[in-house]
Amino acid sequence: MSGRRVGFCLSDKKRRRMNLDAFAELCAGHGVEVVELDLSQPLVSQGPFDVIVHKLSDVIVEAEHDSQSQQLLANFQSYVSAHPSTVLLDPLPAMTQLLDRFASYRIMSKLHNSLRDWRICSPPYLEIHCASDMLSIQQAMVTQGLSFPLICKTRVAHGSLSHEMSLIFSAGSLADVRPPCVLQSFVNHGAVLHKVFVVGDRHFCVERPSLKNFPSGPCDRKTIFFNSHEVSKPESSSHLTALDEQMPCLPPPSSEAVAALVRELRVQLSMALFGVDVIINIHTHTLTVIDINIFPGYEGVPQFFSSLLSHIESVLDRQTAAGPQAAGSPEATQATGGPSARTASL
Repeated sequence: MSGRRVGFCLSDKKRRRMNLDAFAELCAGHGVEVVELDLSQPLVSQGPFDVIVHKLSDVIVEAEHDSQSQQLLANFQSYVSAHPSTVLLDPLPAMTQLLDRFASYRIMSKLHNSLRDWRICSPPYLEIHCASDMLSIQQAMVTQGLSFPLICKTRVAHGSLSHEMSLIFSAGSLADVRPPCVLQSFVNHGAVLHKVFVVGDRHFCVERPSLKNFPSGPCDRKTIFFNSHEVSKPESSSHLTALDEQMPCLPPPSSEAVAALVRELRVQLSMALFGVDVIINIHTHTLTVIDINIFPGYEGVPQFFSSLLSHIESVLDRQTAAGPQAAGSPEATQATGGPSARTASL
């Protein structure tokens, strides 16, 4: 892989957290040059690139209402279209759909059918598109099989506001819902979250703290507002993660089931760098998927650098071996994750 050039297009925050300089040193030892891209300048003058690794979440979200971000995104897309031999990790349409919880939860809802043999599922959920009366939401909850308590998440799955969530315990508290958002049945899971980090054909499972158990069914408890970073980061310490009762430790996720989940999602998403949040239902021991994340932080995965370099090398080796046809492969094209499943919404 001598002489290969890999461009990285990341926010300053992501670049620091990833420690891109350290990764660049590792790559240099393997004959790979890492180049930091500047979207404010023509990419043609910064290239050529064999691979571009990016997380353009900020730009994609801001392009909804900001003309400068629209232009930056258009310039990036134009460069990619004009250089089909450059492998993009990951395809823009695939990443864009994961920025929208409506789209990603539709993907999650289909896992129950495709992975039925592995007893993998996702909780019932409801899309709230706009302000609705509480009776309409309650009727839709019954239709979709939701039950209290509910966890409420913003539609946009990026930025600081996306981590602001709430637990809703009764119909009367549905007035706290702020559309557009997703309502998802809360599943008791013993205050343990399993984050599955995917890097190409490799994946790693890291245990994190999570929300404690709550009694099933409606109650008069007031809505709990919380930030998910304060609950499930490695260093998190919150009263919301302290179990109120003694309970036996849950078994870890089946390695075979997690592998099957990763294989299925790689096909559904056409992506190589993503994370999956899974929990174990304390009553059924079912592996339950509650979120999918774009290019996560890989905290707690010491093998991330070597795995990422290995994946880049394998993608380019396949492309070289396949010749010009490789430009049309799923890794090199901006394929979408497939049609969305129909779902009830308000």
